[in-house]
Amino acid sequence: MAGTAPPAASTVPHPRHPSDPRAGQPGRLRHWYENDLGWATVPLSPGEPLRLVTGVRFDVLEVPARAGVRALRHLAPGSPVALQGGRARLLVAAGSAEELPGLLDWLEWGTAALDLGLRALGAGDAMDAPARPGPDTPVQGAALWLRPPESGCEVEASLPTLSAMGGVGGAPDLVRLVNTVATECHRIRLRRADHGPQHGQALASS
Repeated sequence: MAGTAPPAASTVPHPRHPSDPRAGQPGRLRHWYENDLGWATVPLSPGEPLRLVTGVRFDVLEVPARAGVRALRHLAPGSPVALQGGRARLLVAAGSAEELPGLLDWLEWGTAALDLGLRALGAGDAMDAPARPGPDTPVQGAALWLRPPESGCEVEASLPTLSAMGGVGGAPDLVRLVNTVATECHRIRLRRADHGPQHGQALASS
């Protein structure tokens, strides 16, 4: 795991933005998630964004956006991915959040995993609901779909799962996905460690 990090080569693709002003209205957005997709939402509070319940249809693996982009090749084409605040949220099979600590340990990341910037959302958690995809300018700081879910499709079949280890079935392999994002998170941490002191010295001498 240790060593000099290679130069960054990937860029974050542009997410898909809300298609019209009505798409951002909580009532219409909630209808899309609950009726078209069959996803549970958290009861709305005045002035708060709509949130999606995790741990029922899916869990979420939240990582730095660059690590999320690196992981796209390990996801099925229909596997949803959201972006918000420089973080990527990869939808994974329900129950994966409980498996993550043991999986990271099995992959020999050990205590280093605590500093990787990996976070899992599962039962009892929730994530901000991204707006429906479209070409319009997004609200600053709002969650957006990089890979949106498709109405009328069962999302579970496209989600990374531990049971797919070794290529069994059509679902992506959760082990390979976690190892990919953990490796990229480690590289990001190494880059920051390498650039931090130099940046500080440059500021001090200016």
